[in-house]
Amino acid sequence: MNALLELVSDTAASAIWAMVAASLLPLAMALTAKAIGGFSLADNAHPRDFLQGTTGAAARANAAQQNSYETLPIFLAAVLTAMLFFVPQSIINILAWLYVLIRIGFCVAYITNLATFRSILWVLSIACCLMLFYLAIRVSI
Repeated sequence: MNALLELVSDTAASAIWAMVAASLLPLAMALTAKAIGGFSLADNAHPRDFLQGTTGAAARANAAQQNSYETLPIFLAAVLTAMLFFVPQSIINILAWLYVLIRIGFCVAYITNLATFRSILWVLSIACCLMLFYLAIRVSI
């Protein structure tokens, strides 16, 4: 576990990169949904109609994309709030990258139709955000 924690630097850049990675995750899921669903250039005229018409893994990848957009603002606000209130940067970085890794696992679980595991991962990702908010509150008191 210590070796994993040592991979995360103590600079604010690490948290910023985690925010960038989390922000790109919905795009990755959209591309995955299109690739699985057989998206072609002709479908580019109405890509949302194409994605709504997909089934199976492609539809689940699209749902993972939508869920990633839904939780992204909470994550971004949590990281920025923690930074604003001077929560130790190493803790922010660990929770930020843990969120990203959990969300990647969430997307994989969603696409592979592991519903219960997906829900557990969703709760854990939100717990990372809530922990960042909690730590900001504790530091501000």
